[in-house]
Amino acid sequence: MSLYVVIPAYNEAENIEAVINAWSKILEITYGGGGYNLLVIDDGSKDNTFKIIQDCAEKNSHIIPLTKKNSGHGPTLLYGYDYALKHGADYIFQTDSDGQTLPEEFISFWELRNEYDAILGKRPDRQDGASRKFIELVLRLILRLIFGVKVPDANCPFRLMKADLLRKYLYRLPRDFNIPNVMLTTYFTYFHENITFKSITFRARQGGKNFINLRKIFKIGIKAVKDFYNFRRDLKNETQN
Repeated sequence: MSLYVVIPAYNEAENIEAVINAWSKILEITYGGGGYNLLVIDDGSKDNTFKIIQDCAEKNSHIIPLTKKNSGHGPTLLYGYDYALKHGADYIFQTDSDGQTLPEEFISFWELRNEYDAILGKRPDRQDGASRKFIELVLRLILRLIFGVKVPDANCPFRLMKADLLRKYLYRLPRDFNIPNVMLTTYFTYFHENITFKSITFRARQGGKNFINLRKIFKIGIKAVKDFYNFRRDLKNETQN
């Protein structure tokens, strides 16, 4: 079985080496030295993030360093998902490069891989601030109103998905979509796929700066609501046909 761990990175010079090393250690334990690829995608960073990723890859052949023009977190995720599927992934796991998640919690997700087609993280105790908690709450409410789905966490960056399930829905998303994990969670739930949500630890950012401020989040949110209605219209058309 081939596992691709997709990690987007933007200006994460303070975090990225520690994150890569921690994940490499856990994946070596889980896989015994083979069968995994750590796909670290630099989203046009202005610091030396990509150089650090390349240096790590020179020491570990399982690390795949990629760089691209800056397009944002969501499009970078889609880029990584497309790459993993194109290169024969059986499983795709996604997390972020800011050190907020714990690699050792991956093992319990991996142990559930034969029971579910996707295991999605949920964050009962978020340590990244009250404003982020509020945004997630509003997002879940919007999804319930528009799509009729009830999820405990829509956008958690800690998720293990079978390639066949991801491929089934990924084509629906435009490649410039800002929050693909949200819609993937929505589709999985809406179509009653065999998924489960599992609690994870979610720490404060371990270093560096968060470049998505509340103003940007608000703009992304306004566009997302419009996109949600378009996605909902497409779902209704499918049902009627």
